[in-house]
Amino acid sequence: MKAAVYFGPQDIRCTNIPDSVIRADHEMLVKVTATSICGSDLHLYRGALDPIMEKGQSQTGHELVGEVLDIGKAVGRFKRGDRVTMGYSASCGHCYMCEAGQTAHCETTQKAVYGFGVPFGNLNGTHAETLVMPYADGHAMKVPHGISDSAALTLSCNLPTAVIANHLADIQVGESVAVVGCGPTGLMALDIALHRGPGRVVAFDTVPHRLAAAAKKGAVAINSAEDGWKDKALQLAGGRGFDKVIEMVGYPETLQMSLDLVRPGGTVAALGVFCDSSFNLNLADVFLRDITLHMNGFANVQPYMWEALRMMERGVINPQEYFSHTFSLSDVDKAFSTFDQKAEGAMKMLILP
Repeated sequence: MKAAVYFGPQDIRCTNIPDSVIRADHEMLVKVTATSICGSDLHLYRGALDPIMEKGQSQTGHELVGEVLDIGKAVGRFKRGDRVTMGYSASCGHCYMCEAGQTAHCETTQKAVYGFGVPFGNLNGTHAETLVMPYADGHAMKVPHGISDSAALTLSCNLPTAVIANHLADIQVGESVAVVGCGPTGLMALDIALHRGPGRVVAFDTVPHRLAAAAKKGAVAINSAEDGWKDKALQLAGGRGFDKVIEMVGYPETLQMSLDLVRPGGTVAALGVFCDSSFNLNLADVFLRDITLHMNGFANVQPYMWEALRMMERGVINPQEYFSHTFSLSDVDKAFSTFDQKAEGAMKMLILP
């Protein structure tokens, strides 16, 4: 079958690999109807995990909507023909950490993540024609036919992460809010935040078409690559900083931005995937300013998938609006390059096997 495989930094390509096969009773075989690329995949693409990837072997991708082809004997929640998606991290649903809601830290799968190589469980990826889901009952879910493929893809990672960001930020009516990062997940977090009755909302990015999308929704858009961005932002926040900050990028400089923007006693919800080994995190500053800092880049999305689906079904959010390009699986390399370069107004890639 065809599948995307990591060969090195900026070298992810479609190749032929052995067909997916169920080998355990708890597994489920799924035909991939559609998949996509997450912002966290760009860390992989750019080489952040290169020393620990098995080049020429490790598959990529963790966002999926598909059709059940076969099930193991222990799978009870699904049958052949079901339309499904799953959380990006494989979780059993029954261990202590899963019961505690920390599904990304599943003790059974040992924090296994689809499409992130040997260090994260060596699971197959969604950038393929078929996929095997271990412990399928624990982290997969059925998708109603009224939800489009593109919207359903965001249930694996993007939209539940945006939901978690808003839960952690706990935005109250009238509060000032900063959203750092206007990629698809950042914009979804912005969508949800705007429903919570905030006061002034300011969005930060360096990509013009992303900033334009945030401005269209009603946020004040600031290009953080331009001189004077910080003074302008703080002036909009009354000179004291923002009540709540949502960070959705995952770089040391964006975490620092968030800490610079939040007011004393405020909250930073950092949901970006941080791959750097060190950060300029001044604990004395966080302590003396009474800042609440949530780091949740390894997000526990499975418990929030149903809430995310409900938002779609009730028209609160329309994730399919963020899909700007469509590629075949054979052109997955072009999809990665386009997304990485933010070329041609790129927002989110729809990839069809």
